[in-house]
Amino acid sequence: MTVDESNSILHRRPPKNWNWFFWSTMCGFGLLYLVLIVSMVGADFSFTTWQDLKNSLADERVRFSISLSLITCTISAIISMWVAIPTGYVLARLGRDAIARRFQRWPAFRRLALTIRYIVDTLLDIPIVLPPLVVGISLLVLFQTPVGRWLDQLTGDFLSWVGFPGVRGITYEIPAIVIGQFTVAAAFAIRTMRDTFEQINDRPEQVALTLGASRFQTFSRVALPQAWRGGVAALTLAWARSLGEFGPILIFAGTARMKTEVLSTTVYLNFQFGNLRGSVAASLILVSVAIIVLVITRLVTLGGKSSRGAIG
Repeated sequence: MTVDESNSILHRRPPKNWNWFFWSTMCGFGLLYLVLIVSMVGADFSFTTWQDLKNSLADERVRFSISLSLITCTISAIISMWVAIPTGYVLARLGRDAIARRFQRWPAFRRLALTIRYIVDTLLDIPIVLPPLVVGISLLVLFQTPVGRWLDQLTGDFLSWVGFPGVRGITYEIPAIVIGQFTVAAAFAIRTMRDTFEQINDRPEQVALTLGASRFQTFSRVALPQAWRGGVAALTLAWARSLGEFGPILIFAGTARMKTEVLSTTVYLNFQFGNLRGSVAASLILVSVAIIVLVITRLVTLGGKSSRGAIG
């Protein structure tokens, strides 16, 4: 085969029908999953009547779980962002390339720094991959260890002032709900903020440093304003993840009615007591709140603009 024949084969465009067949096949896999999601939500709505929803909303215990869910999810999401923003920034700015530049003269230190970053990155993902019940059991055991007893002594006076007998006294109380939600939600927020800062060019930050700005000024006035869309996405993800959290709350905070009952545990309690309609109605309340929050977030972060693509 000659060079001209090879070039003609490489530059030969496939028939139009094959392109559409390719895109149809690729979209088909996602469509199957989309059908599954829509079918599940549709099944819930078809199983429950408006009267069931009205009865659930009229129940004082359900209203308590809704209010407690909104309060604890908001607190957990805010705390998660306090951790996610600086942690995500550090992980993004101390990536593989940055470490290679800083330690290019010391290969041993470069390998050590890369290993440490890899270990830290892996540890931060543990709450994502752990089963939720394991997270709850781990939190419960943590407060019985010497570390838990040390924290109990360290914060005992303050927690006694706010009405809890030390750190170990918050188990099966409302603060335990916040801790359980935060433990898992923060990991998702950190991933989102890290990806956000990695997509932002750090050249403006370097210019600001050369002009005399401090590291904090560079971060707060240059990097952080550019990451606001990612911040909104991380906050929403942390809030929604906290709203649906169940395993850690079940083990660490319990499911006491009118005390530590949130929407996810309301679904569980209604199902345990044989009230399937009440369980589905509570599930629909969860789904509705989550959809509203996600839609608002999409409108805010996308700003009504969509990225362009080409199918050919």
